[in-house]
Amino acid sequence: MAKAAPKRGKNKDNARRSKKKISVLSQEKVDYIDYKDINLLRRFMSDRAKIRARRVSGNDSQQQKEIARAIKNAREMALLPYTNRVTSQRGGRDRGDRGDRGLRLENAEIRETTEAVEVAEELVAEVEGVEVVETVEVGSEVTE
Repeated sequence: MAKAAPKRGKNKDNARRSKKKISVLSQEKVDYIDYKDINLLRRFMSDRAKIRARRVSGNDSQQQKEIARAIKNAREMALLPYTNRVTSQRGGRDRGDRGDRGLRLENAEIRETTEAVEVAEELVAEVEGVEVVETVEVGSEVTE
């Protein structure tokens, strides 16, 4: 005889049942949700302008559909933003010396190539017995 597979997930008996949140619409006895009522609609949006879920706002399914439709309509009419930029108070992760990786890499490559050119010029000059004349770049012109 095969054993039954163990059940996964949380045990429903031990789970603490939370109290259902009452909707703002029910508290204030709002009959019609108007897309022009920005103050009401902002209560159902996060700080990043996302529509809050039913379990967070306490709406029933019909109220949530009406709220979502009104918010989307207000966004279309440019009364509400699609997104908000949030400036974070967090410091972010420490990137070390990788913050401007491309710029430093280019500068290092330029430095290495100019050093290599100078060394090559000195070697050629020693072999030929000619004195080295330094070149200086100014913009796109090369002066000697």
